Amino acid sequence: MASSTSFRISETAKRKLAGRADLEGVSATALLERLILEGVDRLDHPGIVFRGPAHDRRAALAAGPDVWEVVARLRELDGPEEDRIAVEYAVEHVEDIRGGIERNRELAERSRRAAEQRAALIA
Repeated sequence: MASSTSFRISETAKRKLAGRADLEGVSATALLERLILEGVDRLDHPGIVFRGPAHDRRAALAAGPDVWEVVARLRELDGPEEDRIAVEYAVEHVEDIRGGIERNRELAERSRRAAEQRAALIA
């Protein structure tokens, strides 16, 4: 549940926040909340960054794939998962990771069906 909180920020920060919020088409409050949540996650999990538009933000390795992609691949590999990179983040964000895996599975299935339809059309 959201609650009201008051912060004092510099005019420069306020101006930058408002400008970026306008650019993204979101409220300054929504952008600030996202920045706080992502910022704390980045502090807690060095090497994790966030990519994508405001409606589809995804945790990713700084120089690599989305975390959900890493976890999906880990499911296919042998070895202890707790020793793998990105797992700690994934443990704390299970629903986001599962959602990414499911979206990717659905897209792959849609792509497979489209390929079959194209093949049938030109056969």
